[in-house]
Amino acid sequence: MHDIRQIRENPAAFDAGLARRGVAPVSASLVALDEQRRAVATRMQEGQNRRNEASKAIGKAMGSGDTATAEALKAEVATLKDTLPALEAEEKELSAQLLDALAGLPNIPVDEVPDGEDESQNVEVTRWGAPREFTFTPKEHADLGPVLGLDFETGAKLSGARFTFLKGQMARLHRALAQFMLDTQTATNGYMECAVPLLVKDDAVYGTGQLPKFSEDLFRTTDGRWLIPTAEVSLTNAVSGDILDPAQLPLRMTALTPCFRSEAGAAGRDTRGFIRQHQFEKVELVTIAKPEESEAEHERMVAAAESILQALELPYRKVLLCAGDMGATARKTFDLEVWLPGQQAYREISSISNCGDYQARRMNARYKPEGSKKTEFVHTLNGSGLAVGRTLVAVLENYQQEDGSVLVPDALKPWMGGIEKLEVPA
Repeated sequence: MHDIRQIRENPAAFDAGLARRGVAPVSASLVALDEQRRAVATRMQEGQNRRNEASKAIGKAMGSGDTATAEALKAEVATLKDTLPALEAEEKELSAQLLDALAGLPNIPVDEVPDGEDESQNVEVTRWGAPREFTFTPKEHADLGPVLGLDFETGAKLSGARFTFLKGQMARLHRALAQFMLDTQTATNGYMECAVPLLVKDDAVYGTGQLPKFSEDLFRTTDGRWLIPTAEVSLTNAVSGDILDPAQLPLRMTALTPCFRSEAGAAGRDTRGFIRQHQFEKVELVTIAKPEESEAEHERMVAAAESILQALELPYRKVLLCAGDMGATARKTFDLEVWLPGQQAYREISSISNCGDYQARRMNARYKPEGSKKTEFVHTLNGSGLAVGRTLVAVLENYQQEDGSVLVPDALKPWMGGIEKLEVPA
Protein backbone atom coordinates (compact mmCIF):
# COMPACT_ATOMS: atom_id res chain seq x y z
CA MET A 1 0.00 0.00 0.00
CA HIS A 2 1.23 3.47 -0.81
CA ASP A 3 0.95 6.72 1.14
CA ILE A 4 -1.19 9.19 -0.81
CA ARG A 5 0.55 12.07 0.96
CA GLN A 6 3.90 11.01 -0.48
CA ILE A 7 2.30 10.72 -3.92
CA ARG A 8 0.92 14.26 -3.62
CA GLU A 9 4.33 15.57 -2.55
CA ASN A 10 6.30 13.92 -5.36
CA PRO A 11 4.06 12.53 -8.10
CA ALA A 12 6.83 12.40 -10.70
CA ALA A 13 9.01 10.15 -8.53
CA PHE A 14 6.06 7.85 -7.87
CA ASP A 15 5.29 7.47 -11.58
CA ALA A 16 8.98 6.92 -12.32
CA GLY A 17 9.12 4.12 -9.74
CA LEU A 18 6.05 2.43 -11.17
CA ALA A 19 7.44 2.79 -14.70
CA ARG A 20 10.28 0.47 -13.65
CA ARG A 21 7.53 -2.10 -12.97
CA GLY A 22 5.94 -1.55 -16.35
CA VAL A 23 3.01 0.42 -14.88
CA ALA A 24 1.68 3.50 -16.70
CA PRO A 25 1.61 6.85 -14.84
CA VAL A 26 -1.23 7.02 -12.31
CA SER A 27 -0.28 9.81 -9.92
CA ALA A 28 -2.48 12.43 -11.61
CA SER A 29 -5.62 10.30 -11.35
CA LEU A 30 -4.82 9.31 -7.75
CA VAL A 31 -4.21 12.92 -6.69
CA ALA A 32 -7.40 14.06 -8.45
CA LEU A 33 -9.43 11.38 -6.72
CA ASP A 34 -7.88 12.29 -3.38
CA GLU A 35 -8.62 15.99 -3.92
CA GLN A 36 -12.24 15.13 -4.68
CA ARG A 37 -12.42 13.01 -1.53
CA ARG A 38 -10.84 15.73 0.59
CA ALA A 39 -13.20 18.39 -0.79
CA VAL A 40 -16.22 16.27 0.13
CA ALA A 41 -14.72 15.58 3.56
CA THR A 42 -14.22 19.31 4.09
CA ARG A 43 -17.83 20.05 3.12
CA MET A 44 -19.00 17.31 5.44
CA GLN A 45 -16.93 18.65 8.35
CA GLU A 46 -18.13 22.17 7.73
CA GLY A 47 -21.73 20.93 7.64
CA GLN A 48 -21.29 19.05 10.90
CA ASN A 49 -19.75 22.10 12.56
CA ARG A 50 -22.55 24.33 11.32
CA ARG A 51 -25.19 21.85 12.50
CA ASN A 52 -23.67 21.84 15.98
CA GLU A 53 -23.44 25.65 16.06
CA ALA A 54 -27.02 26.06 14.84
CA SER A 55 -28.31 23.52 17.38
CA LYS A 56 -26.73 25.51 20.21
CA ALA A 57 -28.05 28.78 18.79
CA ILE A 58 -31.64 27.44 18.78
CA GLY A 59 -31.62 27.21 22.57
CA LYS A 60 -30.31 30.75 22.93
CA ALA A 61 -32.90 32.10 20.51
CA MET A 62 -35.72 30.30 22.30
CA GLY A 63 -34.47 31.59 25.64
CA SER A 64 -34.50 35.19 24.43
CA GLY A 65 -37.93 34.82 22.86
CA ASP A 66 -36.64 35.23 19.31
CA THR A 67 -39.03 32.68 17.81
CA ALA A 68 -38.37 33.64 14.19
CA THR A 69 -34.65 33.08 14.51
CA ALA A 70 -35.21 29.80 16.32
CA GLU A 71 -37.50 28.51 13.56
CA ALA A 72 -35.03 29.54 10.88
CA LEU A 73 -32.25 27.71 12.71
CA LYS A 74 -34.42 24.61 13.08
CA ALA A 75 -35.07 24.61 9.35
CA GLU A 76 -31.34 24.92 8.67
CA VAL A 77 -30.54 22.01 11.03
CA ALA A 78 -33.22 19.89 9.35
CA THR A 79 -31.69 20.61 5.94
CA LEU A 80 -28.22 19.73 7.20
CA LYS A 81 -29.50 16.46 8.67
CA ASP A 82 -30.83 15.61 5.23
CA THR A 83 -27.66 16.55 3.29
CA LEU A 84 -24.96 15.25 5.65
CA PRO A 85 -25.72 11.52 5.16
CA ALA A 86 -25.32 11.95 1.42
CA LEU A 87 -21.94 13.65 1.92
CA GLU A 88 -20.87 10.92 4.32
CA ALA A 89 -21.82 8.26 1.78
CA GLU A 90 -19.98 10.11 -0.99
CA GLU A 91 -16.87 10.49 1.13
CA LYS A 92 -16.97 6.79 2.05
CA GLU A 93 -17.33 5.78 -1.60
CA LEU A 94 -14.48 8.02 -2.74
CA SER A 95 -12.26 6.71 0.08
CA ALA A 96 -13.02 3.14 -1.00
CA GLN A 97 -12.17 3.98 -4.62
CA LEU A 98 -8.87 5.53 -3.57
CA LEU A 99 -8.02 2.59 -1.32
CA ASP A 100 -8.78 0.11 -4.09
CA ALA A 101 -6.66 2.06 -6.56
CA LEU A 102 -3.70 2.22 -4.17
CA ALA A 103 -4.08 -1.46 -3.18
CA GLY A 104 -3.81 -2.58 -6.78
CA LEU A 105 -0.39 -1.01 -7.35
CA PRO A 106 2.91 -2.82 -6.75
CA ASN A 107 5.65 -1.64 -4.42
CA ILE A 108 8.28 0.81 -5.65
CA PRO A 109 11.73 -0.77 -6.21
CA VAL A 110 14.66 0.71 -4.30
CA ASP A 111 17.42 2.36 -6.30
CA GLU A 112 19.83 -0.60 -6.26
CA VAL A 113 17.30 -2.92 -7.91
CA PRO A 114 18.33 -3.28 -11.57
CA ASP A 115 15.98 -2.29 -14.36
CA GLY A 116 14.54 -5.11 -16.43
CA GLU A 117 11.35 -6.81 -17.54
CA ASP A 118 11.88 -10.49 -16.68
CA GLU A 119 14.22 -13.07 -15.16
CA SER A 120 16.66 -12.79 -18.06
CA GLN A 121 17.67 -9.38 -16.71
CA ASN A 122 18.29 -10.45 -13.11
CA VAL A 123 21.84 -9.90 -11.84
CA GLU A 124 23.97 -12.69 -10.41
CA VAL A 125 25.67 -11.55 -7.20
CA THR A 126 27.65 -14.58 -6.00
CA ARG A 127 28.07 -18.32 -6.47
CA TRP A 128 28.78 -20.91 -3.80
CA GLY A 129 30.10 -24.42 -4.39
CA ALA A 130 31.18 -26.15 -7.57
CA PRO A 131 28.81 -28.47 -9.42
CA ARG A 132 29.81 -32.10 -9.00
CA GLU A 133 31.47 -33.83 -11.91
CA PHE A 134 29.63 -37.08 -12.69
CA THR A 135 31.20 -40.13 -14.35
CA PHE A 136 27.76 -40.87 -15.81
CA THR A 137 24.93 -38.80 -17.23
CA PRO A 138 22.93 -37.55 -14.23
CA LYS A 139 19.17 -38.04 -14.32
CA GLU A 140 16.44 -35.54 -13.55
CA HIS A 141 14.60 -36.21 -10.31
CA ALA A 142 11.40 -37.11 -12.16
CA ASP A 143 13.25 -40.05 -13.74
CA LEU A 144 15.31 -40.95 -10.69
CA GLY A 145 12.69 -40.59 -7.97
CA PRO A 146 9.76 -42.92 -8.76
CA VAL A 147 11.60 -46.16 -7.91
CA LEU A 148 12.77 -44.56 -4.65
CA GLY A 149 9.27 -43.55 -3.47
CA LEU A 150 8.46 -40.34 -5.34
CA ASP A 151 5.06 -41.54 -6.57
CA PHE A 152 3.56 -39.18 -9.12
CA GLU A 153 0.93 -41.66 -10.34
CA THR A 154 -0.75 -42.16 -6.96
CA GLY A 155 -0.72 -38.42 -6.30
CA ALA A 156 -2.44 -37.81 -9.63
CA LYS A 157 -4.92 -40.60 -9.01
CA LEU A 158 -5.94 -39.10 -5.68
CA SER A 159 -5.90 -35.40 -6.49
CA GLY A 160 -5.00 -34.72 -10.12
CA ALA A 161 -2.03 -32.98 -11.66
CA ARG A 162 0.64 -31.30 -9.49
CA PHE A 163 0.14 -33.60 -6.49
CA THR A 164 2.65 -36.24 -5.37
CA PHE A 165 2.52 -39.19 -2.96
CA LEU A 166 5.80 -39.81 -1.08
CA LYS A 167 6.49 -43.28 0.28
CA GLY A 168 8.97 -45.01 2.56
CA GLN A 169 12.53 -43.74 2.47
CA MET A 170 11.52 -40.80 0.26
CA ALA A 171 8.94 -39.62 2.78
CA ARG A 172 11.55 -40.02 5.52
CA LEU A 173 14.05 -37.87 3.58
CA HIS A 174 11.40 -35.21 3.01
CA ARG A 175 10.59 -35.12 6.74
CA ALA A 176 14.27 -35.04 7.66
CA LEU A 177 14.84 -32.03 5.41
CA ALA A 178 11.94 -30.14 6.96
CA GLN A 179 13.03 -30.85 10.53
CA PHE A 180 16.67 -30.04 9.76
CA MET A 181 15.65 -26.69 8.25
CA LEU A 182 13.35 -25.78 11.13
CA ASP A 183 15.88 -26.77 13.79
CA THR A 184 18.61 -24.78 12.04
CA GLN A 185 16.49 -21.65 11.66
CA THR A 186 15.50 -21.73 15.33
CA ALA A 187 18.54 -23.04 17.19
CA THR A 188 21.26 -21.57 14.95
CA ASN A 189 19.74 -18.57 13.20
CA GLY A 190 17.57 -17.24 16.02
CA TYR A 191 14.06 -17.37 14.54
CA MET A 192 11.16 -18.08 16.89
CA GLU A 193 9.25 -21.22 15.94
CA CYS A 194 5.52 -20.74 15.42
CA ALA A 195 2.67 -23.12 14.63
CA VAL A 196 0.16 -21.12 12.59
CA PRO A 197 -3.35 -21.44 11.10
CA LEU A 198 -3.47 -22.80 7.56
CA LEU A 199 -6.87 -21.18 6.93
CA VAL A 200 -7.12 -17.40 7.11
CA LYS A 201 -9.68 -14.64 6.55
CA ASP A 202 -9.81 -12.05 3.78
CA ASP A 203 -8.03 -9.45 5.90
CA ALA A 204 -4.95 -11.64 6.25
CA VAL A 205 -4.41 -12.30 2.53
CA TYR A 206 -5.19 -8.64 1.84
CA GLY A 207 -2.59 -7.58 4.41
CA THR A 208 0.25 -9.46 2.72
CA GLY A 209 -0.89 -8.45 -0.77
CA GLN A 210 -2.47 -11.57 -2.29
CA LEU A 211 -5.82 -9.78 -2.44
CA PRO A 212 -7.30 -8.24 -4.45
CA LYS A 213 -5.16 -8.91 -7.54
CA PHE A 214 -3.88 -12.47 -7.04
CA SER A 215 -6.90 -14.37 -5.74
CA GLU A 216 -6.76 -16.72 -8.75
CA ASP A 217 -3.49 -18.14 -7.39
CA LEU A 218 -5.15 -19.19 -4.11
CA PHE A 219 -7.50 -21.93 -2.95
CA ARG A 220 -10.66 -20.90 -1.09
CA THR A 221 -12.85 -22.99 1.20
CA THR A 222 -16.62 -23.18 1.05
CA ASP A 223 -16.93 -21.01 4.17
CA GLY A 224 -14.92 -18.17 2.61
CA ARG A 225 -11.53 -18.76 4.20
CA TRP A 226 -8.30 -19.03 2.23
CA LEU A 227 -5.69 -21.79 2.33
CA ILE A 228 -2.35 -20.11 2.93
CA PRO A 229 0.00 -20.00 -0.07
CA THR A 230 2.87 -19.64 2.40
CA ALA A 231 3.24 -19.14 6.15
CA GLU A 232 4.24 -15.56 5.32
CA VAL A 233 0.52 -14.75 5.44
CA SER A 234 -0.02 -16.07 8.96
CA LEU A 235 3.29 -14.94 10.42
CA THR A 236 3.25 -11.39 9.01
CA ASN A 237 -0.38 -10.80 9.95
CA ALA A 238 0.35 -11.81 13.54
CA VAL A 239 1.15 -8.11 14.10
CA SER A 240 -1.71 -6.64 12.06
CA GLY A 241 -3.41 -3.75 13.83
CA ASP A 242 -0.75 -3.72 16.55
CA ILE A 243 1.40 -0.92 17.93
CA LEU A 244 4.62 -2.70 18.84
CA ASP A 245 7.09 -1.83 21.56
CA PRO A 246 10.40 -1.00 19.87
CA ALA A 247 12.07 -3.37 22.34
CA GLN A 248 10.23 -6.23 20.55
CA LEU A 249 11.96 -5.43 17.27
CA PRO A 250 13.32 -7.03 15.24
CA LEU A 251 10.78 -9.83 15.64
CA ARG A 252 12.04 -12.93 13.81
CA MET A 253 9.61 -15.82 13.25
CA THR A 254 9.63 -19.11 11.39
CA ALA A 255 7.09 -21.83 10.66
CA LEU A 256 7.02 -25.15 8.84
CA THR A 257 3.67 -25.51 7.07
CA PRO A 258 1.97 -27.04 4.10
CA CYS A 259 1.42 -24.40 1.41
CA PHE A 260 -1.36 -24.39 -1.17
CA ARG A 261 -1.25 -22.65 -4.56
CA SER A 262 -3.52 -23.00 -7.54
CA GLU A 263 -0.64 -21.94 -9.81
CA ALA A 264 -3.14 -20.23 -12.13
CA GLY A 265 -0.38 -18.03 -13.48
CA ALA A 266 1.97 -20.94 -14.15
CA ALA A 267 0.02 -22.97 -16.70
CA GLY A 268 2.34 -25.25 -18.64
CA ARG A 269 5.38 -24.58 -16.41
CA ASP A 270 7.17 -27.46 -14.65
CA THR A 271 4.29 -29.86 -15.19
CA ARG A 272 6.71 -32.75 -14.92
CA GLY A 273 8.18 -33.68 -11.56
CA PHE A 274 8.15 -32.19 -8.07
CA ILE A 275 9.18 -28.59 -8.78
CA ARG A 276 5.79 -26.85 -8.98
CA GLN A 277 3.04 -28.42 -6.88
CA HIS A 278 -0.40 -27.36 -5.68
CA GLN A 279 0.55 -28.60 -2.20
CA PHE A 280 4.06 -28.43 -0.77
CA GLU A 281 5.90 -27.79 2.49
CA LYS A 282 8.11 -24.85 3.26
CA VAL A 283 9.99 -23.37 6.18
CA GLU A 284 9.10 -19.69 6.03
CA LEU A 285 11.10 -16.85 7.59
CA VAL A 286 9.44 -13.54 8.51
CA THR A 287 10.95 -10.52 10.22
CA ILE A 288 9.18 -7.42 11.54
CA ALA A 289 11.71 -4.62 11.86
CA LYS A 290 12.24 -0.92 12.38
CA PRO A 291 12.78 0.91 9.08
CA GLU A 292 16.45 1.56 9.82
CA GLU A 293 17.01 -2.16 10.52
CA SER A 294 15.32 -3.67 7.50
CA GLU A 295 18.25 -3.64 5.07
CA ALA A 296 20.53 -5.42 7.56
CA GLU A 297 17.72 -7.86 8.39
CA HIS A 298 17.32 -8.60 4.68
CA GLU A 299 20.98 -9.61 4.42
CA ARG A 300 20.66 -11.64 7.61
CA MET A 301 17.63 -13.51 6.25
CA VAL A 302 19.43 -14.29 3.00
CA ALA A 303 22.35 -15.68 5.00
CA ALA A 304 19.95 -17.84 7.05
CA ALA A 305 18.56 -19.39 3.86
CA GLU A 306 22.06 -19.83 2.43
CA SER A 307 23.16 -21.66 5.56
CA ILE A 308 20.82 -24.56 4.71
CA LEU A 309 22.23 -24.95 1.20
CA GLN A 310 25.78 -24.72 2.47
CA ALA A 311 25.17 -27.32 5.19
CA LEU A 312 23.73 -29.67 2.57
CA GLU A 313 26.67 -28.85 0.26
CA LEU A 314 24.39 -27.91 -2.62
CA PRO A 315 25.92 -25.51 -5.15
CA TYR A 316 23.86 -22.37 -5.66
CA ARG A 317 23.95 -18.81 -6.84
CA LYS A 318 22.54 -15.62 -5.32
CA VAL A 319 20.62 -13.39 -7.74
CA LEU A 320 19.31 -9.82 -7.35
CA LEU A 321 15.96 -9.64 -9.11
CA CYS A 322 15.27 -6.87 -11.60
CA ALA A 323 12.30 -4.56 -11.13
CA GLY A 324 10.09 -6.43 -13.57
CA ASP A 325 10.65 -9.86 -12.00
CA MET A 326 9.96 -9.02 -8.35
CA GLY A 327 6.75 -9.92 -6.57
CA ALA A 328 4.25 -7.09 -6.24
CA THR A 329 4.83 -6.49 -2.52
CA ALA A 330 8.65 -6.42 -2.64
CA ARG A 331 10.90 -3.43 -2.96
CA LYS A 332 14.04 -5.61 -3.17
CA THR A 333 14.40 -9.37 -3.65
CA PHE A 334 17.24 -11.87 -3.70
CA ASP A 335 16.66 -15.33 -5.14
CA LEU A 336 18.78 -18.34 -4.29
CA GLU A 337 19.02 -20.73 -7.21
CA VAL A 338 20.28 -24.27 -6.59
CA TRP A 339 22.19 -26.27 -9.18
CA LEU A 340 20.25 -29.23 -10.60
CA PRO A 341 22.64 -31.48 -12.56
CA GLY A 342 19.80 -33.43 -14.16
CA GLN A 343 18.53 -30.23 -15.74
CA GLN A 344 21.98 -28.67 -16.08
CA ALA A 345 20.49 -25.46 -14.74
CA TYR A 346 20.16 -23.30 -11.65
CA ARG A 347 16.58 -23.25 -10.34
CA GLU A 348 14.98 -21.03 -7.69
CA ILE A 349 14.83 -22.60 -4.24
CA SER A 350 14.31 -19.48 -2.11
CA SER A 351 13.08 -15.94 -2.66
CA ILE A 352 13.85 -13.42 0.09
CA SER A 353 12.18 -10.01 -0.03
CA ASN A 354 12.25 -6.73 1.83
CA CYS A 355 8.76 -5.23 1.53
CA GLY A 356 9.50 -2.00 3.37
CA ASP A 357 6.30 -0.54 4.86
CA TYR A 358 4.11 -1.73 1.95
CA GLN A 359 2.48 -4.63 3.83
CA ALA A 360 2.53 -2.79 7.16
CA ARG A 361 0.30 -0.03 5.74
CA ARG A 362 -2.18 -2.63 4.52
CA MET A 363 -2.16 -4.32 7.95
CA ASN A 364 -1.85 -1.09 9.97
CA ALA A 365 1.14 -2.56 11.82
CA ARG A 366 3.10 0.12 13.64
CA TYR A 367 5.56 0.82 16.42
CA LYS A 368 6.28 3.87 18.55
CA PRO A 369 9.92 4.99 18.35
CA GLU A 370 11.51 5.79 21.68
CA GLY A 371 10.91 9.41 22.67
CA SER A 372 8.30 9.95 19.99
CA LYS A 373 4.60 10.63 20.44
CA LYS A 374 3.81 9.45 16.93
CA THR A 375 3.75 5.92 15.59
CA GLU A 376 5.51 4.74 12.45
CA PHE A 377 4.89 1.76 10.21
CA VAL A 378 7.19 -1.21 10.67
CA HIS A 379 9.00 -2.90 7.81
CA THR A 380 8.24 -6.52 6.91
CA LEU A 381 10.52 -9.11 5.33
CA ASN A 382 9.90 -12.68 4.25
CA GLY A 383 11.71 -15.56 2.60
CA SER A 384 11.96 -19.31 2.24
CA GLY A 385 14.37 -21.10 4.49
CA LEU A 386 13.80 -23.34 2.41
CA ALA A 387 11.14 -24.85 0.17
CA VAL A 388 11.26 -28.49 1.28
CA GLY A 389 10.16 -30.13 -1.98
CA ARG A 390 12.62 -28.22 -4.13
CA THR A 391 15.40 -29.04 -1.67
CA LEU A 392 14.43 -32.71 -1.94
CA VAL A 393 14.76 -32.40 -5.71
CA ALA A 394 18.21 -30.83 -5.31
CA VAL A 395 19.39 -33.58 -2.97
CA LEU A 396 18.16 -36.32 -5.30
CA GLU A 397 19.89 -34.86 -8.33
CA ASN A 398 23.15 -33.81 -6.66
CA TYR A 399 23.62 -36.94 -4.52
CA GLN A 400 22.53 -39.54 -7.07
CA GLN A 401 24.74 -42.53 -7.81
CA GLU A 402 25.18 -44.47 -11.03
CA ASP A 403 23.19 -47.45 -9.68
CA GLY A 404 20.13 -45.22 -9.08
CA SER A 405 20.64 -44.86 -5.34
CA VAL A 406 20.94 -41.49 -3.57
CA LEU A 407 23.36 -40.75 -0.75
CA VAL A 408 22.03 -38.91 2.29
CA PRO A 409 23.92 -35.65 2.94
CA ASP A 410 25.96 -35.74 6.13
CA ALA A 411 23.99 -32.85 7.64
CA LEU A 412 20.76 -34.87 7.38
CA LYS A 413 21.97 -38.12 8.89
CA PRO A 414 20.97 -37.28 12.49
CA TRP A 415 17.36 -36.93 11.25
CA MET A 416 17.36 -40.11 9.11
CA GLY A 417 17.31 -42.79 11.79
CA GLY A 418 20.41 -44.56 10.49
CA ILE A 419 19.49 -44.45 6.79
CA GLU A 420 22.56 -43.32 4.84
CA LYS A 421 21.39 -44.10 1.32
CA LEU A 422 18.11 -44.25 -0.55
CA GLU A 423 18.28 -47.48 -2.44
CA VAL A 424 16.26 -49.02 -5.24
CA PRO A 425 14.25 -51.91 -3.74
CA ALA A 426 15.49 -55.36 -4.75
